Amino acid sequence: MIGNDVSGQEETLHGWTEAEVFLGRIEPRFVPLIKQFGPCPLTSMKEHEEDSVFVSLLGAILSQQISTKAAESIKKRLYAHFPESDHPPADLLMSMDDDAFRTLGISRQKAGYIRDLASKCELIPKSSELDAMDDEVIIQALTTVRGIGRWSVEMMLMFHLGRPDVFAADDLGLQEGIKRLLDLSERPKRKEMPALAEAWRPYRSTASWYLWRLL
Repeated sequence: MIGNDVSGQEETLHGWTEAEVFLGRIEPRFVPLIKQFGPCPLTSMKEHEEDSVFVSLLGAILSQQISTKAAESIKKRLYAHFPESDHPPADLLMSMDDDAFRTLGISRQKAGYIRDLASKCELIPKSSELDAMDDEVIIQALTTVRGIGRWSVEMMLMFHLGRPDVFAADDLGLQEGIKRLLDLSERPKRKEMPALAEAWRPYRSTASWYLWRLL
């Protein structure tokens, strides 16, 4: 078990962000993780490019049910298919048929998801518009896109909008991370996750980042 004594660690806490100091004090087992892996970058990753939400959701669809390496390879092929653009244009994605997607390694099901996303591109709020919206409102709005579930939007909230208190209870990595951090006998179930992470509010995004590092 990771040590849980925070006495005499004020010097260690010096220079940490508010989130890291909070987590180190509320759950001392985070302290060695913070020392080992350094500052959490999530809240500094906030983007405001007008197309970042569309690009993020497109990436989420491409990544579904395949390895990170495979998803990155497919993403590179898709982007290379549109050399004159920084990212695949929504109007051109809508016009692609299943065969065109298949040559890039994208399944028929994912092709349908991508076309649905592209067709709703103008309806998807921009990053700057999302700033005034609560996390749950954003999740409800974006999960209307076929193939986009709660987890995909939660990842976007964390990695693209820099939201500080997102906790993806369905994430198997977080379930395993909590098991190891808290020295549990088995991986907690999804319904048990919110209660286990409740004390880490309002910095559950930062807590999640360190739990992933623990793996």
